[in-house]
Amino acid sequence: MLLRARTAYRAARNFSRMAGAGQGAPTGQTSDVETRFLRMGLDHDTGDVWGEVIDGPYKGRRLDDMTASEKLDLLRNCWTEDEASARVLEAYLDRVHPDWRDHAEDAGPKTGGAGPARSGAMTRAEALAVLGLSEGANRQNIKAAYQRIISGLHPDHGGSDYLAAQVNEAKDVLLGD
Repeated sequence: MLLRARTAYRAARNFSRMAGAGQGAPTGQTSDVETRFLRMGLDHDTGDVWGEVIDGPYKGRRLDDMTASEKLDLLRNCWTEDEASARVLEAYLDRVHPDWRDHAEDAGPKTGGAGPARSGAMTRAEALAVLGLSEGANRQNIKAAYQRIISGLHPDHGGSDYLAAQVNEAKDVLLGD
């Protein structure tokens, strides 16, 4: 089973632009995540996100090629079968279809919010994955990754409350705050 936090952050395929994208030197860094239903990736430099459905009735379909209605149907299925997939898909929808919640009366248990609470504390491995870091990252690396990512995910800048919380938790886990 893949890491829930990593899944939620990285499957946010629909981030079209993170604040600050294009500023500074490109790192070439990407993050990939896989949940039961989705395989997604994020380009840290541009904020471009991509994804594919890997299980269920839409298996083999790219999210970009699906209609909004099909994505909402997939979300309903994810809420029934896999919370991590649902959270990732919600983050994607928040970016690609900002008004999707207006059309999703029965999409999930908390379509007006971020979904049910995640169970268990974030592990060090999950925190590293959320920030796109590897074991051995120092405080400076952690803080730089946090700043780069949170600037585009903060809810005040159109980001997702859930994803911003995951990035904050990852920083706290790694820095011992």
